[in-house]
Amino acid sequence: QVQLVESGGGAVQTGGSLRLSCAATGKTYPQACMGWFRQTPGNGREGVATISELGEATYYADSLKGRFTISRDNANDMLYLQMNDLKPEDSAIYFCARAWGKYCGGVLSTGAVRFWGQGTQVTVSS
Repeated sequence: QVQLVESGGGAVQTGGSLRLSCAATGKTYPQACMGWFRQTPGNGREGVATISELGEATYYADSLKGRFTISRDNANDMLYLQMNDLKPEDSAIYFCARAWGKYCGGVLSTGAVRFWGQGTQVTVSS
């Protein structure tokens, strides 16, 4: 089992920045593909960004490229999402996710996720 705990969410104004963190505990080795999702009320979870097991490959939802950056620190079992130039439509609950295996192949789908964090709220005001 792997436990994922997100932090770093909050309220910011349009154009602001936030850095989300996800701490992984439990049986984290071997490493796996990980990613971030977000969800708004009444909608399903949307893949935001994904990073390969060693961090050499990253994938982003097309609408977010250039504003969000995913990274990981395997030595400390941490996953990050740097979010810049935030917009009101970025408001959502953001979830950390760990895939079943090493292979990412693109932004993760919900079906590829084995473990979820509990989520952290991001609110962007205009």
